[in-house]
Amino acid sequence: MGYGWNQEKGSEVVHSQNLAGETAKQVTEEFKLVQEMNPRCQKNTLSFVLSPTKEDGKDLSNKELGELTKSFIEKMQLQDRQAIAFVHRDKAHTHVHLYANRIGFDGKAYKDSFIGKRSQQMAEQVAMEKGLTTVKMVQIEKEMETFNIRHGIKRIHDQVMDKERPKTLFDYMKAMGERKVQVIPSINKAGKLQGFRFEHKGHNFKGSEVHRSMSGGNLTKQLSHGMELNKQLESAKGLAMAGKAAELVSNASLKLIRKTLEQAAKRAMDSGMGY
Repeated sequence: MGYGWNQEKGSEVVHSQNLAGETAKQVTEEFKLVQEMNPRCQKNTLSFVLSPTKEDGKDLSNKELGELTKSFIEKMQLQDRQAIAFVHRDKAHTHVHLYANRIGFDGKAYKDSFIGKRSQQMAEQVAMEKGLTTVKMVQIEKEMETFNIRHGIKRIHDQVMDKERPKTLFDYMKAMGERKVQVIPSINKAGKLQGFRFEHKGHNFKGSEVHRSMSGGNLTKQLSHGMELNKQLESAKGLAMAGKAAELVSNASLKLIRKTLEQAAKRAMDSGMGY
């Protein structure tokens, strides 16, 4: 209760019912008086966090947050119990902490089976009724964004393979980098290429997540053109050592190869320069 009423978090009461206390201590004591009617119930306070999206939260007044909280309480059938809710605006994400007495004035405990799922469903109903963005809407938007990014990477890949016709891994990485797609080879401790990751517009995917034709095995087949991939990796070693001894067998050396490949890909994306 003290956390909810924390003034340092910009806390304000947005809803209160069946309570007279004006401090966290007073409200807690009121809760305890009712809870003493059912000493067998140990977990006797219900706690919820109502969290609109960042965009919705910025525009909601305390009055509107109170109305939203009241609607949630009614849908959860907690309207006849003691309850108090506080808004916290100390962070960019406005949210409401709601505390409800699990023990009713008749001494009976509120049935809390599947309460997590039920509260999620009721919160979603309230959001829809208030014209707010729901969790499902956010999930759908993220899935659509992810789909579009993956589709965009695949389209760029097809353009590179069709127009540039890269013959080596480096040619491919350079061409993709010029189109703002960073290709990151995944090399294990044994120095073997396991696959590729693709980074574009803040998203990072395994090749197989973009398209099955872009998995490690399938992509290297398209790029090899009769040249063993190990020879390309040997070229990477030479690039990493810049004319020094080419035999690299320690873990530290393998990390250097990996880092060099990643840096080379990043340079290609940032400047379009060759290797």
